Amino acid sequence: MDRLCLDCGNPVKGRADKKFCDDLCRNNYNNHLKAEDNAIVKAVNLILKRNRSILSKFNPDGKAKITRNKLISAGFNFNYHTSIHLTHNGNTYIFCYEFGYLAIGELDILIVKKE
Repeated sequence: MDRLCLDCGNPVKGRADKKFCDDLCRNNYNNHLKAEDNAIVKAVNLILKRNRSILSKFNPDGKAKITRNKLISAGFNFNYHTSIHLTHNGNTYIFCYEFGYLAIGELDILIVKKE
């Protein structure tokens, strides 16, 4: 009984445990298996990079105050961040890499940069 390549279906010749006809088929098969996971990771990384870029743009001096609506209109997504920092006085800073923000009331945001 001939063994068939898991990717292209052609007969496989060689060792008894060989599953693919060549390296191209092996790579193609494994790339397709991981494509869904990679797509999710790429999508999240894209959002995080965009958030970081927006925070960087509105914070040229290391500390800036901005409205929540201005961040939203620039495309900022408040659901994605990389870390949270709780201060001793009870403030919660949310970070996207080295840039963070603190909600000041309902409308204002303080943007900071971690040194």
